[in-house]
Amino acid sequence: MEIIHYDDGKKGHFKAMESDVQAGIMTYVWANNDKFIIEHTIGNPEFKGVGKKLLDKAVEFAREKNIKIIPLCPFAKKMFDRHEEIGDVLAK
Repeated sequence: MEIIHYDDGKKGHFKAMESDVQAGIMTYVWANNDKFIIEHTIGNPEFKGVGKKLLDKAVEFAREKNIKIIPLCPFAKKMFDRHEEIGDVLAK
C-alpha cells in the first residue's frame, strides 16, 4: 500500500492507494505554521487498518517538521486517546 501526501500550504491530505484503488484518505487544514487540524478520515472497509496507517503517516510528517496535530476527526481523536506513544505531536 502506498500513502501519498499532498499539501498546498493551506490544506492537504494523506491518501492510501492499493494498485488503482483508493483505500482511504485523511484530510487536514493548517491552523498556523506549526499546527494542522485533522478534519476527516475515510477508510474503504475492504482495507482493514487503513485509518491507522494514514494516522501513522500524519504523525511521521508532524515529527519530521516539528509541528503539532489537532485531531478534530473523531477517528483521529480516538486514536490519540488510545495511543500514548503518539502524544508527542498532539497539540496541547
